[in-house]
Amino acid sequence: MPASPMPPNSPPLSDAAQGERESVEQKLAPEDFYYDGPYLVFTAAYHLKRGYCCNSDCRHCPYRDLD
Repeated sequence: MPASPMPPNSPPLSDAAQGERESVEQKLAPEDFYYDGPYLVFTAAYHLKRGYCCNSDCRHCPYRDLD
């Protein structure tokens, strides 16, 4: 999978950070995440695949409204 482009106006990543980013992206499907600035944001599709709420107040948590 090709690396996702860096969001505009993001500072360059160190070699270690770039390697970690590429490792995470290889384990996720394109519909599982997107970048909001420097932040990787998980989608509801990812949360549903995971199957449970992690109680981290995720932006797209489909389980939050079930409580």
